[in-house]
Amino acid sequence: MLVSLGKTAYLPVFLLSSITVHGTIFTLLKRYVQTQYDHSTWIRLLEVSGLTAADFDHKHVYPDEHMYRLVGEAATMTGLSADELHEKFGEYLVPDLMYMYQRLLQPEWTTLDMLEHTESTMHRQVRQEHTENAPPVLHVTRVSADELFIDYVSKRRMGGLAVGIVRGVAKYYDEADQISVEPTTSENGEQVRIRVRRTKPQ
Repeated sequence: MLVSLGKTAYLPVFLLSSITVHGTIFTLLKRYVQTQYDHSTWIRLLEVSGLTAADFDHKHVYPDEHMYRLVGEAATMTGLSADELHEKFGEYLVPDLMYMYQRLLQPEWTTLDMLEHTESTMHRQVRQEHTENAPPVLHVTRVSADELFIDYVSKRRMGGLAVGIVRGVAKYYDEADQISVEPTTSENGEQVRIRVRRTKPQ
């Protein structure tokens, strides 16, 4: 059960759902691996994950299991934890996601404003465009002008991805040095709370 601390809005993990993952996420994961490592690393990752026959594209959705297997094997290959990989990938996703939905962004928004208004902008658009792949809803509670809480509730246990996306949003708005992103619960749980606050004046 979620407790409201004030004005409440909602934040999606963009193109993710509780049953499937949109192909755009996989194509961006492929590019992330190729950029951070090389193409042969991506091919090897597909092989050890048993997904060599997979041909990911942005027009289709794929089972969650594909993402779990890829991230799990990538963690083994890199020595990073799954949470760390989720965070890094989540941050990497943001520029592309912002570009896709830039027409919905308001020029006066800051990091906290964008997080608060995601439900009425990008989230609504995702639901309209991908009715078969509605993203899970995260509850965003704006406590004050300088602070909000995000409650991520999902059996997917990918809270690290949400943390990375929030950090990526702060970076997008050139506020990474002003915004603190603090998971107050385990990122690997079904319920993850993230505290986002401004630590320096604008």
